[in-house]
Amino acid sequence: MPEDNIDHIDFEKLNQNSISKPLITKLYTADPSAHVFNGKIYIYPSHDIDAGEAFDDLGSHFAMEDYHVISMDSITSKAIDHGIALHVDDVPWAKKQMWAPDANEKDGKFYLFFPAKDYDDIFRIGVAISNSPTGPFIAQPESIKGSFSIDPAVFRDDDNSYYMYFGGLWGGQLQRWRSGCFNANYPESPTAFVPNNEEPALLPFVAKMNDNLLEFSEEPKEVQILDEYGNLLLAGDNDRRFFEAAWLHKHNGKYYFSYSTGDTHYICYGIGDNPYGPFHYKGRILNPVVGWTSHHSICKIDGKSYLFYHDSSLSKGVTHLRCIKFKEIKYRSDGSIITLNPYEGFL
Repeated sequence: MPEDNIDHIDFEKLNQNSISKPLITKLYTADPSAHVFNGKIYIYPSHDIDAGEAFDDLGSHFAMEDYHVISMDSITSKAIDHGIALHVDDVPWAKKQMWAPDANEKDGKFYLFFPAKDYDDIFRIGVAISNSPTGPFIAQPESIKGSFSIDPAVFRDDDNSYYMYFGGLWGGQLQRWRSGCFNANYPESPTAFVPNNEEPALLPFVAKMNDNLLEFSEEPKEVQILDEYGNLLLAGDNDRRFFEAAWLHKHNGKYYFSYSTGDTHYICYGIGDNPYGPFHYKGRILNPVVGWTSHHSICKIDGKSYLFYHDSSLSKGVTHLRCIKFKEIKYRSDGSIITLNPYEGFL
């Protein structure tokens, strides 16, 4: 639910009817990427702060400066904040806006993947490494060559291949890369270069990672999301087209690509037969939450699948001050996901 529609909300009743409670209440967290490493749950969120920036469609008010790591011994355990794992001041190439991260593990080392604006105000994606899942993480001196836009999500397949998915519209700058290089014209316009409604929607990207997880092993490829007729979703199909928050998980041998529709506030998904897609649109995982954005991850824990997401209930609707939550998701016999309503019987 967008911020401009929250004035009538009774937040006490909303929280009573919420399907889940905030995991962390002593700081504002969002965009949770959840993983299980060595039998323990680790969550890699962004850290919301009120930096006094103007509210705009470029996301200037999302002025995050660092990352914290949250851990849980089990899905019913208390969530523990392990403090700052990486700060923008410790990233040589990064200037500001440490947006939604992800993490993964290989050969006993832990890799934090994150977007930030460089000193040309262009979003790039970086990597930081630690010997511990909670950090501290040491950033590489340069961003990933050929990286752009936001919201990296790194999926490890059963053959131990790693794939990064990324991209986000408007402030995420994906539309500025339509020509293959960054278009700096009309810098204050978040919708400049967005396709017309009747054109195919902009697509997220995927690239297989090198063995060291520090670079792409190939040129990033577009991830196709197809409608029920096998056609690309259109830019005007705001309830279904990709906006940001790419994520991939696997269930019963199928690949599930999920994402946020941004300005229409749904978490949707498609199903495919391999990590590159195409993915056929199947429906919604989560209906709109309070606050402008939706961003999520899906993690299998003890044989069950859980959706980690955020809303703005802790801050009573302030868009850029969010809290992370989770809820089990369930599949029908045909593999489709039962849609969650974040506030049962309330909105």
